[in-house]
Order: sequence, then structure tokens, then C-alpha cells
Amino acid sequence: MLKKGLFFTGVALLLAGCGGGGEEDVSEEDNVVKVASHLPPMTDVVEIAGDAIEEPYEIELVEVSDNIQYNEALLNEEVDASFAQHEPFMEVFNDEKDGNLVALQPIYNAIVGYYSPVYDSIEDIEDGAEVAIPADATNEARALMILEQHDLITLSADVSHEATVDDIEENPHNLEFTHIDLLNLTGAYEDGVELVFNYPTYIESVGLTPDDAVFLEEDEDNTFAIQLVAREDNQDSEAVQAAKEAFTSQEVYDFLSELEEEGHLEPAFEIE
Repeated sequence: MLKKGLFFTGVALLLAGCGGGGEEDVSEEDNVVKVASHLPPMTDVVEIAGDAIEEPYEIELVEVSDNIQYNEALLNEEVDASFAQHEPFMEVFNDEKDGNLVALQPIYNAIVGYYSPVYDSIEDIEDGAEVAIPADATNEARALMILEQHDLITLSADVSHEATVDDIEENPHNLEFTHIDLLNLTGAYEDGVELVFNYPTYIESVGLTPDDAVFLEEDEDNTFAIQLVAREDNQDSEAVQAAKEAFTSQEVYDFLSELEEEGHLEPAFEIE
């Protein structure tokens, strides 16, 4: 069963589907797994998992408005899990906040890449082109690693998921890098920036899909797969484990497979 909520200043406000107005007893409340999430298709996956979870457990979708709240809410025990990030992003949060978040299960890998309002192919890229990359550390590294995959830059040999522009050793096109908040990268595309890193979740707002990208990421290891995340203290609870099973259910897999056919993502788990 699925519940829905919105997250405002640390408080989950229950909305549609919450049932009657009386107080729930402790046993019923313990069976509700609150999962913070952000945008489709992540919120869609939470809803489908909520329909698939086995009784007596329920999933409550707690929608947040940015890429900070879901981790803060989980760390502060205001929710039981989150579904909005990849593991490298979570690890940076743990380092910065002395957090105890753990990645439980990869669910899907978003097909990310670079979009351009100017260029149709890599061969068209001109010297000195402006490149918009995410301002947060892990997505910056991911964006730079994609450029290296396509021989546009060369990074220092001793860096990977921690790479920054300072680690660029060769830049034959003299690309100019601009750091922009992940949620504002689509605006950079609309403003005419020549090359813009982006996720399908965000770029679809201007009618684009990965088919429209100039080039895409090559990541067979699902390093940046979107994960179901919990805390060290609750990861083994029966309720959270029930949620994990629901997130890897046939229903979720079928939904992801439909998006895979559209080129948006790839499932990061298999159905036995």
C-alpha cells in the first residue's frame, strides 16, 4: 500500500491516502516505511513499490523539493529511506555530515550525457566552447569522466569519482567550464551554453531525451545507479527489507523496462 506526503521544514505532512483521522497504534506506525524522493521517475518508482509491498507493510512517499532535504530527513530520522541519489553522492554527504547512510540496492542507471543547442556531434565542438557541469562534487566528477571517455579531456590517472576541473591534465579544445547547480543545468541549455551535462529527468522539461544528446555516458558497472538508501541503524529492519523487496519487484522492473525502451534508463537489478 502507498501513502503520500510532502516534506516541509523537517515535517512530513500526510496527504491523500492516509486513512482516517484517529491516531495509529505503534504497531501500525512501525509498518510504514517513509521514503523521501524528489522527481519522476524516482517518485514513480516509489509509488509502484508502494503498490507492490507485501502486507502488513506500507510505503509512504515523502516528496521533497531539492537535492538536500532527502538526506537531511533520513539522517535526522524523519524518514526511513530515500530514493533519489547514487552511491558516490551519498558517500560525499556522509563525509560532510558525519552521516551513517547506507546504499541498500541499486535500482536503475539514468542515461546521462551532454546536450547542445549548437552542436550535432563531437566533431562539431569548437575550441573554447563553454561546458556547463554540475556544481556538486560527485556529479562534477561524473561529468568530467564522460568527457574523458570521449577523448575531449584527459584526467589525472590517480582520480576517479573525486575528479574536479583541477585534475584535468589535457584539454585540447581549451573547453571553458562553468559550474551550475544540477537543477539549473536545463536553464543553461536554454541560455545557449554550447555543451551541457544533464539527466533525462531534468532535460525532458524542454522536450529532449537521451536520443537528442551529442554523446552519452559509458558505464557498464552501474557506478552511478540510483539507489534505495537507508541508515546503518535501520537497514536490517523487517520493514526496510520489505521495502527493498518491493523496489526490486516485477512491477518496478516492468516500469523500468518501459523507460529503457524509450532510452531514459537501464534497470540495475535482475528478476530471478
